[in-house]
Amino acid sequence: MAIDFKKTAGRTETTKLMTMIQAINSGMETMLEEDERLILMGEDIGKNGGVFRATEGLVEKFGEDRVVDTPLSEAGIIGTSIGLAVNGFRPVAEIQFLGFIYPAYEQIMTHVSRIRMRTMGNFTVPMVIRAPYGAGIRAPEVHSDSTESLFTHMPGIKVVCPSGPYDAKGLLIAAMEDPDPVLMLEPMRNYRAQREDVPVGKYTVEIGKGKIVCEGTDVTIIAWGAMVAVAEKAAEQAEEMGISCEIIDLRTLYPIDREIIAQSIQKTTRAVIVHEAHSTGGLGNDIVSIINDTSFLYLRAPIERVTGFDVPVPLFALENHYLPTPARVVKGIEKVVHF
Repeated sequence: MAIDFKKTAGRTETTKLMTMIQAINSGMETMLEEDERLILMGEDIGKNGGVFRATEGLVEKFGEDRVVDTPLSEAGIIGTSIGLAVNGFRPVAEIQFLGFIYPAYEQIMTHVSRIRMRTMGNFTVPMVIRAPYGAGIRAPEVHSDSTESLFTHMPGIKVVCPSGPYDAKGLLIAAMEDPDPVLMLEPMRNYRAQREDVPVGKYTVEIGKGKIVCEGTDVTIIAWGAMVAVAEKAAEQAEEMGISCEIIDLRTLYPIDREIIAQSIQKTTRAVIVHEAHSTGGLGNDIVSIINDTSFLYLRAPIERVTGFDVPVPLFALENHYLPTPARVVKGIEKVVHF
């Protein structure tokens, strides 16, 4: 059941101010209460409540059979989840950081994304993989990767990426109810960055649908995850220069909402794509293709991309230089507007 609550709406007895991490915890608690098939799995998610405390308090309420502390084996977590999923359970697997997922990549590519096709629809894999990702929290090497394009290039698995608390809970519940596998990328720097009014009960945000964060007329900024807030700050600065920006939060990275992109580009006629992943092979390249396919003749300027650089995510001292900033986005906006 989808409920269309707006984050600007006043609080009522049915909503509560939550951070993203609280909203994620609330989503899992809601579905653990409703669906006995749901099982959480991951490293340190039980007594410790997970690295970011996303599962805090759940093992005390639902027990160790449903909130399972696993060995330090990402391949084992995903492999076990596959077996549970094809046998009637609905596992939610936490990978501590997206950069730790590589040992499980073979399981995801070879089995998670293919079992429905391999069995001609006789078996599905209704599982969710949760993975904190992205730079900006001063984490050590391999903790801050933004490699979403590895999974958007994998038909058979959906990829969602909320930017705020409301969307995080709604997308997570939708993912837990989906008959097929869903990877939920959670921007770590947004976990406690803001609070929104979030329904305390069950609701969903439709997978595959983006949203307009703010409307504008001169240029479209397309972003997701932590980059949505960067885009909003850039749009505020551009507004002071008399440039009106429309911001799209994709929310779902696969399948992408092509319609919302096309409609916005055909209105504004200019595009800036913002992501913290590397430029080469980044999802922005696919978005450029979508714009060319649907709206090329509407464009007044070449599409601009503001991205991370083609280097491993650097350590603490250089992390801020790697990430897209509002200033870099403003330069992109000026470039397309004054082309």
